[in-house]
Amino acid sequence: MHDRVAKQFAGNSGHKVYRVEQENSQASHPVDIHVGQLRIRRVHSNLSQTELGEKVGLSYQQVQKYESGKNRISASMLYEIAGGLNVPVACFFDGLPQPGSAEGAAIAADADERIAYLATAEGRRFVEEILRLPPKLRTRALAVIRAIAGDDDKADEG
Repeated sequence: MHDRVAKQFAGNSGHKVYRVEQENSQASHPVDIHVGQLRIRRVHSNLSQTELGEKVGLSYQQVQKYESGKNRISASMLYEIAGGLNVPVACFFDGLPQPGSAEGAAIAADADERIAYLATAEGRRFVEEILRLPPKLRTRALAVIRAIAGDDDKADEG
């Protein structure tokens, strides 16, 4: 995730619960953040925030708050949203480790950041433009990107 995000230990029971400190100093559980990334599913379904809101009885502002993580999504609303997007509820939990596993505290922040980028207009344009290239040029473009990023060792792979 972003540099402004710091993990902290929260909770006083015997269980370790990891929360993510946000700018507004409210703690959000990493699972809530992961599930709240419904923007990816909405964009994939070619729906605007207004259209999804109309399907599930919400304003576009409320959809926006869910997507930004300002508001948590209740189980019943997640069920309604899944129906509005025509996806199984379980898809919102894809990529999360099994509850109680040792991996529970290490939810893949890098993957979340990648998914969040792909949900932006810039990320979608980037992927669309890359896909317009022939496969051989895609490989070369990847080599250029790796070189620019300072990953020269991998620039020759392909």
